[in-house]
Amino acid sequence: MIVVWRVTQRCNLTCAFCAWDKSVPGERIELSGERAVRFGKLLAGYQSETGDRVLLSWLGGEPTLWPPLYELASQFKRLGLAQSTTTNGTTLASPRVQALVLENFSELTVSVDGFQDFHDHIRGWPGGFQKIRAAIMQLAAKRASSSALKLRVNVVLMRRNLASFPDLCLALAGWGVDEITFNALGGRDRPEFYPSNSLRPQDTAMLARFLPQLRSDLDAKGVRLCGGAEYVARISATANGERLAGANCRPAKSYLFVNESGKAAPCDFTVGDYGVEVDELRTVEDLRDLSARFAARRHSAPVAACQDCPSTQVFSKFTA
Repeated sequence: MIVVWRVTQRCNLTCAFCAWDKSVPGERIELSGERAVRFGKLLAGYQSETGDRVLLSWLGGEPTLWPPLYELASQFKRLGLAQSTTTNGTTLASPRVQALVLENFSELTVSVDGFQDFHDHIRGWPGGFQKIRAAIMQLAAKRASSSALKLRVNVVLMRRNLASFPDLCLALAGWGVDEITFNALGGRDRPEFYPSNSLRPQDTAMLARFLPQLRSDLDAKGVRLCGGAEYVARISATANGERLAGANCRPAKSYLFVNESGKAAPCDFTVGDYGVEVDELRTVEDLRDLSARFAARRHSAPVAACQDCPSTQVFSKFTA
């Protein structure tokens, strides 16, 4: 089971498409380390009793800015939990962060949205592209002797960076990354940015045309490009205004989302309707029963998000 835990809304960049853009006013919520410890122990107990491997993926905001992460990552590794995180890369040059990653994580996902001019502008970080490049290459060199870390880059696709995506992927292959994933720009977080930047039908048709050759080119370099036909169909449906229900959703079996307020749900999009406080989950049996609880709620009170599911993992984002 993959448990994606967003532990902080705090970020240090001004990404125009993101709700956690530091220039956007409003309170930023963070999880307490104490609550995370208790639930982490429960996840470890679940893994031990069921034999179901748990991957705990830390998410933000920018998770490396969350102070408890450094001690918790070490503690959770001792509990036997595999861990990963997704980062904007701003802290990756830090020896402390590199040690955190190499010593505790089995996967690292870094956000890179284009070559230097585009990435630095869209993220509000002058020099960011080159700094991320140097940091990833450092990690790739260090892990050769000290860890089995998987290095992944994720790209948010928009109208302005789609055409350069193949060249970007080939450049990333030279950095030492193992895997590349991509998302289509979403409209929920910053609706004022979405209309003029989202992918159109002609854009998704272009994506579908060039992916097979790009996948083959990257495979020859030992890099896996994720996101197969089902995933491209999901992206195309959005661009064409078509609705796709999440028929393959397996909440609390293959995937569980937990937010910074400590609410567990099938995904980020259903926390408000189906969310359960993690403090209510006291035993392994409570955790095992969670899937049935979510299924019952979905049956009795279906929500709009499930009728047009935006959860990328349901549509095989991470398969080729």
